[in-house]
Amino acid sequence: MTLKKISAEELFLRIENQEQLVLLDVRAEEKYNDYHIEDSSIENINIPKTEILEGKEDVLHSLPNGKEMIVTCTTGNSATRCATILSDKEYDVVVLDGGITAWKKYLETK
Repeated sequence: MTLKKISAEELFLRIENQEQLVLLDVRAEEKYNDYHIEDSSIENINIPKTEILEGKEDVLHSLPNGKEMIVTCTTGNSATRCATILSDKEYDVVVLDGGITAWKKYLETK
């Protein structure tokens, strides 16, 4: 099964169009607090990857089901692993290709 991906540019355009998005950031809380993608149209969720990789049921149940979630991390690797687990559990997930690193790089071109 192939995971869906979204590029930094596509995400930027969706935010610009004020689409209501759910962004799941799986980095550690300190990194998340230091920097994350923010906008009034984004519902931000920060759950460290270890909690998803360990399959903690209470954590998984707290996630919105039936809504697309864009999963991100620093480079996209952890997000891909987490998204795979969530996808197996019937969550609608998309991975931010290249993660926050690609996002910041894209913003530099704006």
